[in-house]
Amino acid sequence: MTIFPVSMKTLVEEFSKMPGIGPKSAQRLAFYILRSSKSDAEALSKAILKVKALVKFCKICNNLSDEEVCEICKDSSRNRSLLCTVEEPNDIITIERAGNFNGLYHVLLGSLSPLDGIGPSDLKISQLLDRVKKEKFKEIIIATDFNTEGEATALYLSKVLKNSGAKLTRVAYGIPVGGDLAYADQATIIKAFEGRGELKT
Repeated sequence: MTIFPVSMKTLVEEFSKMPGIGPKSAQRLAFYILRSSKSDAEALSKAILKVKALVKFCKICNNLSDEEVCEICKDSSRNRSLLCTVEEPNDIITIERAGNFNGLYHVLLGSLSPLDGIGPSDLKISQLLDRVKKEKFKEIIIATDFNTEGEATALYLSKVLKNSGAKLTRVAYGIPVGGDLAYADQATIIKAFEGRGELKT
């Protein structure tokens, strides 16, 4: 016996596919949509389709952008001798919110995870190496998460970048072991950047 109409059940199933959304949360979202006005539902639908149609990855750093090159890469006031390597675009949002970093970024679009079959070729590491050769950074900050995958990625990057000529640093204290960068507060991000240390290879 189906409790919901088929269309409602389909909507709940679609919401359930989203990360962090369980069955109950999916039902709440579906009921919210049901109670919303038609114009609100259409606005949400249009916003989703617009994001899918317009948002792309910056061709330089892989940050999210409406254009070929993102606003950060185009900003001439940024410190172009400093590069921060992160796992995902939302990590950039977290760091920028803290307000104490004015360099450039490189987004790997993931982290190494051999158990899940994710190796170096699945990430934007070769693009990073090409960029480092061309742009001659003075310092490369590795700001991957402090979990197993993030640590493995940091270790791998420290090996492939050790002859880059740049000082290699890793964000340090402030971010808990096993924690994700995206969930750190402003004070934690500031402390992590202030306490970064040089990687030993």
